[in-house]
Amino acid sequence: MISDRPQLAVEILRDLMGVELPATPLIRVEDSTFNTRHSVDIEADLILVMGPPQSPAHAVVVEIQQDKAKDPRQFTRYAAALWLLLGCDVTVLVITPDRAAAAHYAQPIDSGLTGYRLQCQVLGPDDIPAITDPHQAAEQPGLSAMSVMVHGRDRKVIEAFAMALTELRDEYAPKYYEYAYSMAAPDIRRLMEEIMKSTAWPVYSPFAREHYGRGLEEGQAQGKAEGKAEGKAEEAARLVLLLLETRGFMLPDDVRARITACTDLTQLETWVTRAVTTQTLDGLFDGSGEQRR
Repeated sequence: MISDRPQLAVEILRDLMGVELPATPLIRVEDSTFNTRHSVDIEADLILVMGPPQSPAHAVVVEIQQDKAKDPRQFTRYAAALWLLLGCDVTVLVITPDRAAAAHYAQPIDSGLTGYRLQCQVLGPDDIPAITDPHQAAEQPGLSAMSVMVHGRDRKVIEAFAMALTELRDEYAPKYYEYAYSMAAPDIRRLMEEIMKSTAWPVYSPFAREHYGRGLEEGQAQGKAEGKAEGKAEEAARLVLLLLETRGFMLPDDVRARITACTDLTQLETWVTRAVTTQTLDGLFDGSGEQRR
């Protein structure tokens, strides 16, 4: 789930845990295998990099742990390898539904190298609120999914989460559900199954289709297709504008209008890619990057 919405990890660190991070809208998922030495234990769950590719501002290693099985010293290796690779500060975020694991990974980690101790940021069950308000769940679907993972034995938590999914009109809704289900304990999963079988909430995941049936999803698919495509185009256009403005371009009205009026998602994705590196506005549209700024 976080890999599909990388800003979620940044929101957790910045808003929920009070970690100071660079104020940049540029966040990308990095290849999680960042060590050149062959090793089976150097691949992190997720790597996020903040800032432009040519000058990274901060990196975040996200690790999801169900128990204390992983050697904490691996986290020091991840952080050190990523620092060497990118040359920027690194934060390790551990997310766990287990209190003992949270306490275990919250301890300072001695790497074995003199002077190098790592302090992970740990999001454990005591840091995740029990969200029972559907409106709050809709506003914070990622946190609501984690709430299901930790507090899902309370039926109201799952009901709020499921109702929130009906209000989400983006492509991430299925992933929120599947993430919550995959991370939940067996008894919480059974309660999720019960709720999905006994209600008329929309179908979002392969698991839900099995229990609720394919008819509703197929009936809704055609009606949602046009709106989803339009929403994706609008989001892509906003991203193009945001990238250009972040890089300091002054956008004339005609340029802004051309970008926002475009409904061709393939064209917009091309502009998103060019917006990261182009040196001119003309270069955004023709790929040359050599005319005017």
